[in-house]
Amino acid sequence: MNKNSNTYTFLYATILVVVVATALSLTATGLKSRQQKNIEVEKKQNILLSVHKAGGLDTVSDRSAYIEELYSRYIVEEYLVDAAGNKKEGDAFAMNMKTQYDIIREINASGVTDEEKAGLRSKLSLPVFVCRNDDGALKYIVPVYGLGLWGAIWGYLSLDGDFNTIYGAIFDHKGETPGLGAEIAFPAFFNQFEGKQLFKNGQFTSIRIVKGGAPAGDRHGVNAISGGTITSRGVEEMLKNCLTEYKPFFNVMM
Repeated sequence: MNKNSNTYTFLYATILVVVVATALSLTATGLKSRQQKNIEVEKKQNILLSVHKAGGLDTVSDRSAYIEELYSRYIVEEYLVDAAGNKKEGDAFAMNMKTQYDIIREINASGVTDEEKAGLRSKLSLPVFVCRNDDGALKYIVPVYGLGLWGAIWGYLSLDGDFNTIYGAIFDHKGETPGLGAEIAFPAFFNQFEGKQLFKNGQFTSIRIVKGGAPAGDRHGVNAISGGTITSRGVEEMLKNCLTEYKPFFNVMM
């Protein structure tokens, strides 16, 4: 075939496109399981960080194996709870918290009747993870999900056995502004939650994110991020909305 002909050029380009597309498809397929594994490991790491059990990551050669070993050692139970706070069938780890957030957002939308709210709550399947510390004390971890300034924010909150006192917390985000809202993912922000309480005089209050700083000794408030007002408000709303739906579970366990 004449290599200078249009037919040759067309066939050569077609074959090249097919070969490259096939190679990319095979590569994507081969990497998919690895990517999914990385997502699972990151999720386990965040659950562990909420109970202070993922230290020393910078010193290990195999991060994934290290996280898997810690998770199997400390996370002793995973389950879902319904809107009444009772356990239900299902895979807690596989549950996508965004789907639960979408239901919660519908519940809190204006104009929703009590009957409609009850119907929406019947669809809830809220994950709970249980950690047993080396001293035998149990900590209960619940995921939270909401919206910041530029997109999704999420995190994990761990509670003492009184289901009132926060043992630890960790938050992350999709695209908050570096140096401002993105600060929710740093210890200087989420370490403030340790020791805070969700109930005041038996009434659920959640946690306030206080612009200008929470008063000294405030058991129910933390300092907002300077310059990150909308993201801070998003964290506050995320905690209130999600933890309100966990409240029946807390009451059952208290």
